[in-house]
Amino acid sequence: MALPPYASPIEKVWFWVFRGVCGLVLLFLIAPVLVIIPLSFSSSSFLTYPLPGFSLRWYEAIFSSGPWMNSLKNSLIVAPLATLLAMTFGTLAAVGLNRADFPGKGLIIALLISPMVVPLVIVAVGMYFFFAQVGLLNSYAGLVLAHTVLGVPFVVITVNATLQGFDFNQVRAGASLGANPLRVFFTVVLPQIVPGVVSGGLFAFATSFDEVVVALFIASPTERTLPIQMFSGIRENISPAIAAMATILILLSTLMLITMELLRRRSERLKGAL
Repeated sequence: MALPPYASPIEKVWFWVFRGVCGLVLLFLIAPVLVIIPLSFSSSSFLTYPLPGFSLRWYEAIFSSGPWMNSLKNSLIVAPLATLLAMTFGTLAAVGLNRADFPGKGLIIALLISPMVVPLVIVAVGMYFFFAQVGLLNSYAGLVLAHTVLGVPFVVITVNATLQGFDFNQVRAGASLGANPLRVFFTVVLPQIVPGVVSGGLFAFATSFDEVVVALFIASPTERTLPIQMFSGIRENISPAIAAMATILILLSTLMLITMELLRRRSERLKGAL
């Protein structure tokens, strides 16, 4: 929002003071993240400032280390599968709840989003005892399903928000032309709610890729994910290798934020076209 040309001197001062304060708050929030990046290029074996020199040795150490690569592989197996399941179940749940009106609808919605509200350690303990009873403990399947449960609420919320501006008369029009419900969904509904589905999927992926508490309860040593490896490294031996991996994750998060912004703009263009 630009400053109007007719603004008074007081309004101009407030305009710049407000933006200055916002800038300082933003710098305060992102400064701890920015501090990590230079440390990943340090030639020292310790996390110290000032840097004694620049080196890529810690990135080389990560990509040549068996434990780091195994944990990265596990995360790249679990997170995409959990994201795909969360997008599927979350989208279907959001569409169904948006179309239908029945007793107990609010309770079902509350149950779907409860993993976002309930403390994560309680969710982890509950999953641990339940998965132990059904034989899913210490398995990839159990870890994927656990992360799916954590990711579904994000998809439900984003898809439901996208559906608020959707005209369901288009669904009736498609049905009147002879299309079955499945074809109507894939040709009429899904193309218009894709931004919400993908946005929710990105949140689900970030949740799975960054989750450590549930994984500590569910996963075995062979399914150790990247956050668990980083957590163990912080407890046992803090080295710039952790900063190097954190820098890679920061870059990944930045790319995800850029993708979400592009999807938001695409959604606004679609709404404007309609």
